[in-house]
Amino acid sequence: MVPAKYNVRNLRVRWVTTLMTVVGTGLVVWASVLTFGLADGLDHALRISGDPLDLIVMRKGANDEGSSNVEQKVAKEIANLDGIATDKSGQPLCSSEFVTILTKPRRHNAGTTNLIVRGLQDVGRSLRPEFTIVRGRDVRPGVNEAITSVNMAERFENLAIGEKLEINKVLFEIVGYFEAAGSSAESEVWTDLRDLTGARRQAEALSSINLRCRDEAAKTALLKRLRDDEQFKLDAIDEPKYFEKQMEASSTIKYVGYVIAVFLTMGAMFAAANTMYAAVASRSREIGALRAIGFSRRSILLSFLFESFLLCLLGGLLGCLATLPFHGLSTGTMNGATFSEITFAFRFGPSVLLQGVIMAVTMGLVGGLFPAIRAIRMPIISALRET
Repeated sequence: MVPAKYNVRNLRVRWVTTLMTVVGTGLVVWASVLTFGLADGLDHALRISGDPLDLIVMRKGANDEGSSNVEQKVAKEIANLDGIATDKSGQPLCSSEFVTILTKPRRHNAGTTNLIVRGLQDVGRSLRPEFTIVRGRDVRPGVNEAITSVNMAERFENLAIGEKLEINKVLFEIVGYFEAAGSSAESEVWTDLRDLTGARRQAEALSSINLRCRDEAAKTALLKRLRDDEQFKLDAIDEPKYFEKQMEASSTIKYVGYVIAVFLTMGAMFAAANTMYAAVASRSREIGALRAIGFSRRSILLSFLFESFLLCLLGGLLGCLATLPFHGLSTGTMNGATFSEITFAFRFGPSVLLQGVIMAVTMGLVGGLFPAIRAIRMPIISALRET
């Protein structure tokens, strides 16, 4: 076998070509991993939103909360059903909620898009993952106050603390920012249920009921009762499945990302191949000498493949490292299920970075294969005569 230090020395001697190849590969991996991190962040925001014991109760046939309506008296009956979990004070973890979608302007003249405003009861906060107020305070019922996330305040006009959001000509003052473990809840504006229905002139309106079951057995029983009971005429949806459907509707960004990554990878493979072809052409005498002193064709093939692999691996690691400053950076996109804005953060976990490294390694091995084959096919005499 040709010693690895031979390849390392060649890369060091040809440092200009080495640097250009590493940087080029790194840029390709950087762009692809950014896209992967974007898709993973969106998946995370929707995945973490669903608790295995939570149900969302809506009108039969409704695809989302915005198109659903539930009667107030039915909501009260559901809250008293057996099998619903309770909090420390014994109150059922069952929240009647009303959702309205408004078209509002983004900041910096970035156009308008749909914004979800949710009216909910206090207990609804316990049904969201790790809900906490991070700045300001929570709303006081009856005085038209609202809270939202920092990301939404940065993206939309009139959502910063102290600003006022107009809902049907009623002004709601933003009094605090909250977090909910990066879930889709952070893409909403929250206010008191009665304040929102009052502003919308629909005092009895409800969109859905969010509840938490006591255990899996209770969940199974409640699902059957709510779906089969003609008295309710409602449909109960497992919360993780509800958000899985939203993930499917919002998966375009993922598919586009992978298509872009494929094209970038193909381009980088050609670049790697060109680099290695140039290396073979300029090192013909070296290849002839290696063959003359006894190195087999297989050893020379593996040597050139290793050199190409090493170049692209270094580029891949460089590209992955360059994405880390973007980790946690918030952005937003259209939710394909509700046609509203959803905010999320770039996520560059081990699986995302591993995809980048695998891309780089693939570039190196495929891009270096044909130049390596050309190298081993050169006749020894012809190679030694090259200048």
